Formats: sequence, C-alpha cells, structure tokens
Amino acid sequence: MAKRCEICGRTTTFGMQLSHSHIRTKRIWEPNLQRVKVIVNGRKKRIRVCTRCLKSGKVQRAI
Repeated sequence: MAKRCEICGRTTTFGMQLSHSHIRTKRIWEPNLQRVKVIVNGRKKRIRVCTRCLKSGKVQRAI
C-alpha cells in the first residue's frame, strides 16, 4: 500500500541529510498517516489521511 494521503495526495519526499561535517547521505520524509473512519458520500469508510488534513478539518470523522 502506498504511503499517500487520500485527501490531499501528500507522498514520500526525497532529499539529502547534511551532517555537521557536511557529509551528504540520502534520506526520505514520510507523511504522518493515520487510518481513520470518515464519512464519504454519506457512508462510513476507512481511509489513510495525513494529520495535516485531520487537523485542518478537511475530513469529517465518523463516530
């Protein structure tokens, strides 16, 4: 399963880690995904959503 937010589409980001002595190594940043029950088209559904979307209120959680 892909590490991707189903609301905003945030995915893994690639870059370089820079040490104090300026040694560069590859690293990745992954979004903080949570599996939550949300209401989609009037029905409950379990999807993977990043915490940024949860905090901003882009999804309505099912209780």
